[in-house]
Amino acid sequence: MSTFKELGLNQDLLNAIADLGFEQPSEVQQKAIPVLLEEERDLVALAQTGTGKTAAFGFPMLQKINVDSRTTQGLILSPTRELCLQITNELKLYGKYCQGLNVVAIYGGSSITEQAKQIKRGAQIIVATPGRMKDMISRKLVDISKIEYSVLDEADEMLNMGFYEDMTEILSHTPADKSTWLFSATMPKEVAAIAKDFMFNPIEITVGNKNESTSNVSHEYYLVNARDRYLALKRLADANPDIFSVVFCRTKRDTQKVAEKLVEDGYSAGALHGDLSQNQRDLVMKAFRNKQIQMLVATDVAARGIDVDDVTHVINYQLPDEIETYTHRSGRTGRAGKTGVSMVIVSKSEVRKIKSIERIIKKQFDKKEIPSGMEIVEVQLMSLAKKIHTTETNHEIDQYLGSINELFKDTDKDELIKKFFSVEFNRFFNYYDKSKDLSVEDYGGSDRDRGDNKSSNDTRYFINVGRKDGYDWMKLKDFLKEQLELGRDDVFKVDVKDSFSFFNTEKSQQEKVLNFFTDFKFEGRFVNVEVSENRGGGGRRDRGRGKGGKRSGGGERRSSRRSDSQPKNERRSRRSDSSDNRSERRSNRSGSDRPRRSRRK
Repeated sequence: MSTFKELGLNQDLLNAIADLGFEQPSEVQQKAIPVLLEEERDLVALAQTGTGKTAAFGFPMLQKINVDSRTTQGLILSPTRELCLQITNELKLYGKYCQGLNVVAIYGGSSITEQAKQIKRGAQIIVATPGRMKDMISRKLVDISKIEYSVLDEADEMLNMGFYEDMTEILSHTPADKSTWLFSATMPKEVAAIAKDFMFNPIEITVGNKNESTSNVSHEYYLVNARDRYLALKRLADANPDIFSVVFCRTKRDTQKVAEKLVEDGYSAGALHGDLSQNQRDLVMKAFRNKQIQMLVATDVAARGIDVDDVTHVINYQLPDEIETYTHRSGRTGRAGKTGVSMVIVSKSEVRKIKSIERIIKKQFDKKEIPSGMEIVEVQLMSLAKKIHTTETNHEIDQYLGSINELFKDTDKDELIKKFFSVEFNRFFNYYDKSKDLSVEDYGGSDRDRGDNKSSNDTRYFINVGRKDGYDWMKLKDFLKEQLELGRDDVFKVDVKDSFSFFNTEKSQQEKVLNFFTDFKFEGRFVNVEVSENRGGGGRRDRGRGKGGKRSGGGERRSSRRSDSQPKNERRSRRSDSSDNRSERRSNRSGSDRPRRSRRK
């Protein structure tokens, strides 16, 4: 089918489609709309972000509901406020000729009383975030007992955000005979489970392959030392003067920090994360859509409402915890038939994740080098030249030409051009002159994969906490990063065992690590860190341990470990008796005159 009319849409919707300038339905629309119009049944649709999923469920719902009734007939659940508002606005545009249509958005961060008033006026369709919807149901401010259609949009993300129980609670208030339409970019086992729990014999529609990235996006990765990550981000921005990008960070804290540093360094940047108020988020998104912000630094959750077709680049400043989330990130670019680039900045310990992502998205990454300083200078200079060449002349300047010509009457053409371009050229040249090369060699695998291949640039440590203390590799990495005030990528090769663990830092951090954990107590117990002889990623299992987790031999540590039950003086004595020079040095530093370290709040 090549036209919306052939899909079976009525004239009111076709008129709105004409006003919006839509010419041909996307693949997911061609597959979903006829099925949803012809049959009353459940549907699972898998399609990438930016493929027109909102219209795929929005047009059928608008055509099927009764706009003359004030009863709520359709419920759409979405993971974020931004996406909730986006869907609401799009449905209003699609239904502009449906007289009497009322679509209401329900989301946190806005007046619940005002939202309840809008529903009371008669809302045929409610678009809601799970948290606020559950709250309104508990307060009896909304009635969804008679809905005929429910949509779970971005179902995978709602599950990732922990909304399973909320969704279950909300859907328990809906009729059993309603039609449920589930739309998702990926199909992890959790989404398959929710389809099984809430749907009956659904039709499944897949656009492309499951979890596969759109063909409009190319994928690149840049390998750098962890400490150079921010410098690499700036170079990628400078090497693409017309960049209009979304930069992804893992945490709200990192998002805010990176955005602030970019602004301080003169870039047009802004932050989008969950700690912002709704008004702040609206202002940031308005500035981004108007291209007043060139680099939007965002968390995965906050970015789910970004629906901007002109994004040229997605930059993964940090890879997500869940590999499947990369599919959502890269879907922010290459939208509406345009092409885009997804860039990933990785440290050596993260290279293995690239291979995992390639398997999921079924696309290959190109390994690229971070541009050198002089390459950036050339790119910026030629970008300026092209802008000047294509700029339309403003004849209001004519009145000043006499004075300008007089000023440059003794300057020939070549010298004038040099002076003119040196204004911009000097700025980048002075910054990048003699700048170091940020790219590092790719050894073809992760640090963990290298086994016994020793590195002279990092140190491996033993720490006497493990799974029995409630740590997995991610929690332990976050604990170390916070206590030591290090960047996330400064701690790597974290390997958690039952009652002890291993981790690495750059050798330059060794003294800081050992000093910090001298007689360090956390939540009432001593946490001991020592240099480990093992250099590989795995470490040995905790064999040879007796009661209480004490080691009886066969371990990796260079000096004997203290147990939590040992008296403090005995622990110091054992440590000072060690033949390890480092342990002796630490013992000498642990006297009463050692100043107390400052702690991050």
